[in-house]
Amino acid sequence: MADPRGFLKTTERELAPKRPVSVRIMDWKEIGELGDKAVLRRQAGRCMDCGVPFCHQGCPLGNLIPEFNDLTWRGEGRAASDRLHATNNFPELTGKLCPAPCESSCVLGINQPAVTIKQVEQSIAADAFQHGWIEPHPPARLTGKTVAVVGSGPAGLAAAQQLTRAGHTVAVYERDDRIGGLLRYGIPDFKLEKRTIDQRLAQMTAEGTRFRAGVDIGTDITWDALRERFDAIVVATGAMVPRDLAIPGRDLAGVHYAMEYLTQQNRAVAGTAVSSQITAEGKHVVVLGGGDTGADCIGTAHRQGALSVTNLAIGVQPPAERPDHQPWPTHPAIFEVQSSHEEGGERTFLASTVEFVSNEVGEVRALKVAETEIVDGVRRPKAGTEREIPADLVLLALGFTGAEQETLGGQLGTQFTRGAVTRDADYATSTEGVFVAGDAGRGASLIVWAIAEGRAVAAAVDRFLEGSTTLPAPVRATDLPIRA
Repeated sequence: MADPRGFLKTTERELAPKRPVSVRIMDWKEIGELGDKAVLRRQAGRCMDCGVPFCHQGCPLGNLIPEFNDLTWRGEGRAASDRLHATNNFPELTGKLCPAPCESSCVLGINQPAVTIKQVEQSIAADAFQHGWIEPHPPARLTGKTVAVVGSGPAGLAAAQQLTRAGHTVAVYERDDRIGGLLRYGIPDFKLEKRTIDQRLAQMTAEGTRFRAGVDIGTDITWDALRERFDAIVVATGAMVPRDLAIPGRDLAGVHYAMEYLTQQNRAVAGTAVSSQITAEGKHVVVLGGGDTGADCIGTAHRQGALSVTNLAIGVQPPAERPDHQPWPTHPAIFEVQSSHEEGGERTFLASTVEFVSNEVGEVRALKVAETEIVDGVRRPKAGTEREIPADLVLLALGFTGAEQETLGGQLGTQFTRGAVTRDADYATSTEGVFVAGDAGRGASLIVWAIAEGRAVAAAVDRFLEGSTTLPAPVRATDLPIRA
C-alpha cells in the first residue's frame, strides 16, 4: 500500500494551483496547473488501501485506484500509467472532466477530506504522454469483421479502440469536420485543450482505427446502407436534443441554446471561420441552468468580454456539505463552485423565467423572472415576486432530452424509450447487429459512464461477431435512460 501512516501524517487535502483569474480570462488555455510532484506524492500517500476500497464502487470503470495511488507514491510513474490504462482508455480526459464520484466514495472521506484521486489520475496521464509511454497497441491478428462506430465522443472512441485492439476493422464516423464529438466542440478549451484529443487520436490511428469526419450518417450515408456495409454498428451519437423553454418571447433574437454558443466559440479557437458568431462582448448575459454546460457558458462569456453574467437556476441552492439523505458512499449533490464561477458573475437559485422581454426591434432586452414555489407537487412562479433582469444575450443550458430520432428511427426502425435508444442489458437495440452506448442509450450523463459503456459495448459487439470475447465489460446497460 501507499505510506501506511500517510493519512495520519497528512490530513490536509492539497490541490494543484489554478492560474490567477485575472490572467486566465485573457486567453483560452487550460486554467489548471499540474502542481508540485512532492505534494502529489504526499497526497497519493494518504490512500489507506482499504480492505474494501469503496472508491471502486464510485467509479463506473472500476479503476484500480489504491494501486495507482501506491505506485505514484513510490515514484513508479510508468507502472502507475499501465495500471490506470488497464481499466480506462482515456485518463487524460477523465482526469480533467470527470466530477470524481470515486472521491465521494473514498473511505478516508468519512472523517477527513478525501484522497485527491482525480488529481493523481490527471498527473499520471500527463506524465504518460510527456514521457512517451502512450504507445500504439495494434492487434496481433485481424478477424476480417468490420464495425462502424457512429459518433466520436468518449463512448464511441472507447468502443472503437477496444474493437480495433480485438482485431476488427473499425471506422468511426463523425458528422462534424473534426473528430471528438462534444469533447471537441462542446467543452471549452479552458477546460480541455484540444491537443489532448489529438494526442490520443494519433495513438488510435497508429493502431488501425479509421476516422471519417464530415460524414452525417442518415443523410450522407443512410443507416440501411451502413448496415449493409458493416457487420455491426455502434451508435454513440450522444443525447444532443436540447431542452427548450416554451415561454413568451422564446423566438426573440439573442436567445440561443448553450451548445450552439459553445460550439461556435470552440470552432473560433480552433481557427475555423465562424459567420455571425454569437458573442457576449459588451452584453448583459443571462445563463439559464446551473449545471456544467451553464458553467461553461459563464466562463466563455467572461473571456468574450461580457458586461455582466447572471446564472439562474430554478432549484434550491444545494447544501455546502453532504446532506443526511445522501450518506457516504453516495455521490452527493452539494453546492459547487467551478472555475467559471470563481471568475465572476451572479448566481441566483429558486428563479423561474416567466418571459423574455423584447425591445423595439425584436431583440431580447430583459428577462422577467419570479421566485418559485411548489404547489401540489408542481414548481411554479410565485405570484407578486416578478422582476426584470437586463439581458442582451440569453443562453439556454437546461439539459438534454435525448438522442436525435428522425433518421435512426425512420431508416432502421430503431425504437426509443424516453428519448433514448432502447437497448437490452447487452447494449443491443431492436435492430439486429446495431448496438448503442453512452448518452444515446443512457441519457445525458458523465464522461466516465460514457467510457465505461464504450468499453462494455465493445465486448458485446465482439461476442456478437465472434461468439465469445476476452474484452472487459465493466458495466451492463441500464434498463431505462438516466436523466442528468
